[in-house]
Amino acid sequence: MSDTVDLARALTELRAKTPLVQCLTNIVVANWTANVLLAAGAAPAMVDNAAEASMFAGIAGGVLINTGTPYAETAEAMREAVRGAAKSGTPWVLDPVAFGLPFRSEIARDVLALGGPAIIRGNASEIMGLAGVEASGRGVDAGDPVEAALAAARELAGKHGCVVAVSGPVDHITDGRRTVTVANGHDWMTKVTGVGCSLGALMAAFAAVAEPLDAAVAATALLCVAADRAADGAPAPGSFAEALIDHLFLLTPDELAASARLGHA
Repeated sequence: MSDTVDLARALTELRAKTPLVQCLTNIVVANWTANVLLAAGAAPAMVDNAAEASMFAGIAGGVLINTGTPYAETAEAMREAVRGAAKSGTPWVLDPVAFGLPFRSEIARDVLALGGPAIIRGNASEIMGLAGVEASGRGVDAGDPVEAALAAARELAGKHGCVVAVSGPVDHITDGRRTVTVANGHDWMTKVTGVGCSLGALMAAFAAVAEPLDAAVAATALLCVAADRAADGAPAPGSFAEALIDHLFLLTPDELAASARLGHA
């Protein structure tokens, strides 16, 4: 991601091509995630059964693997989806929600062994845990600052040949060599269930039309700039959630480029 002009280009491409995004995600956020994708300009497909997952990954533009509420059936579907994505060259995103709990940690390791993701996205504790570094997360909540996860993020990026995005007050996104920061966003993003998980889906959508680093930065900037605008005038998190969907839809590529606060670390 060289500059904000690339943000505008990525969003323009997303809306022109309307990529199909296969979401194997958690039951808490499925509806929200689908609405976020639709508002941004992508097409959601919540195909998370083992019978169809591999085939569908072959026709999707991007695939999301989110371990938020895993069951035996969906865990096998995740493995099948990654097999299908690897076979067809479909970019996929891993969101290792609450990594450290044994079952979901096993799933995350399994899918990583089956094929390299385009992007890994998580909070600082999840990224540290996935890299084998001691972390202090509590379930889905991070107990570590973003800065503590940067070395682990770069290590993961190099090991898997992917981009790693660490979410926090300032998001850090690295391919192991370059690190881009996104300083937009609002505290209420943590008060609406599914905002973080939907970011992984947006990354899968952008990965269908852009290189992984550009995709992860564009997705993060789009969600966070829309959140800035949604919070301006919303009195509380409920109305903020509705406004966030609206601003994802209304935000233009030029407005995204003008409003995104990108940096380098």
